[in-house]
Amino acid sequence: MQSDPQAAQYRPDPAIMELAEWLGDPVEPAPFPQATLRFRNHRWASAIGLDALDDEQWIAHFARFEPLPDNVPHPLALKYHGHQFRVYNPEIGDGRGFLFAQMRDAQGRLLDLGTKGSGTTPYSRTADGRLTLKGGVREVLATEMLEALGVNTSKTFSLVETGEDLFRSDEPSPARSAVMVRLSHGHIRIGTFQRLLALQERDHMEALVNYCLGQFPGPMPPADAPGRDEPAVILLHQVVERLADLAASWMVAGFVHGVLNTDNMNISGESFDYGPWRWLPAWDPGFTAAYFDQSGLYAFGRQPEALHWNCGQLAVALRLLAETEPLLAAMNRFGELYMAAISRRWCWRLGVQSRGPEADTQLVGTCERIMREKGQQPDAFFFAHRGGRAASGELSDVLANHCPVEDTHPYWQDDTPQSMLIDEMETLWSAIDERDDWQPLYNTIAAIRRMGEAHGTPPTPAGLVF
Repeated sequence: MQSDPQAAQYRPDPAIMELAEWLGDPVEPAPFPQATLRFRNHRWASAIGLDALDDEQWIAHFARFEPLPDNVPHPLALKYHGHQFRVYNPEIGDGRGFLFAQMRDAQGRLLDLGTKGSGTTPYSRTADGRLTLKGGVREVLATEMLEALGVNTSKTFSLVETGEDLFRSDEPSPARSAVMVRLSHGHIRIGTFQRLLALQERDHMEALVNYCLGQFPGPMPPADAPGRDEPAVILLHQVVERLADLAASWMVAGFVHGVLNTDNMNISGESFDYGPWRWLPAWDPGFTAAYFDQSGLYAFGRQPEALHWNCGQLAVALRLLAETEPLLAAMNRFGELYMAAISRRWCWRLGVQSRGPEADTQLVGTCERIMREKGQQPDAFFFAHRGGRAASGELSDVLANHCPVEDTHPYWQDDTPQSMLIDEMETLWSAIDERDDWQPLYNTIAAIRRMGEAHGTPPTPAGLVF
């Protein structure tokens, strides 16, 4: 069973401040005309010792952004560059958000609180630094659904409506406004390293590598890997392993992120920053989430390729510290790690035990082909055939020797599975937009979490820490 995060005392640890002088700029949060609390994540507030805050205190810290005790003294807008649809852009950074606080959880892991829609920064360019309320609701739904499906994702921690009218080309305007806080293990991006390469800041690159190795611990490279004792090489091996698993988790979830630029790639391996996301209406490798992705660069079936390419950009940046050969050796592990993660996660979601690489690969291929040929939606397919039930023909044959896991949760007896297709999201938003009725959203969050309890936690390789 998937359990709630372990409760912890508040343990502030603003470790980022040792890098703050060159990693970001102090900024001021926007003064919002109102603050109406719409969502607070009680489960994860407990994990960092902030569950005892009353609503007034919550608003003070997560809408007016009064500093938390003994924490980051001033909001920090982080600096980074990035490839955006494979075009390098040195003029980006936190344009509508900042790092607000850091603390330790019960396992001693460092966690960040970062914002979205908190006002303009030196990197806003011509944008207003704001977030639409609909965008915030979409992020709540994306993170809750992905967490329930075992994806290593940021958590939406807070959503506050802020009372401004916003004008957007892709939403009916004026649009309602909000400020969101996300909880994640880090906000260091591949683009953070790309900026340091562009500026040839070798000392800062070394400091950032050491920070990431210290705060996001992971497995050592294989014993025969060249340069396995070099910090930059170790980091790349860990990022390759994390992003290979992330790519696999999206594919098994039937999820399309939509914008896989290097400034959207977290070194911690977490999926975050959700814009034009979609869940597949049917198994289609060519399905895209973003209307502006006209070439299909970030289509569903190309997501593993995109994450591998992004790992390559990190390798290019780390050439400031390491030789090419050991970095290439780390990059070359991506395919094997990805295939292992697909098999591992596929069996987990289908509710059967692994039978080893060959049998599991055959199972995955058969399921994909059936979904594609029959136009089946992945949530419906996995639910209908959980543990091998209702399988027939070729699927029954390939599942014959895959033992089912024990499923006692009542979710598996429901008539239909939980899903989050775009029409379902729009229905939830319509209730808010037209009637200010938030109860359908809260009911859906509860249903998603129930699904997560039924699935439990996916297996991960030894040493792969999230």
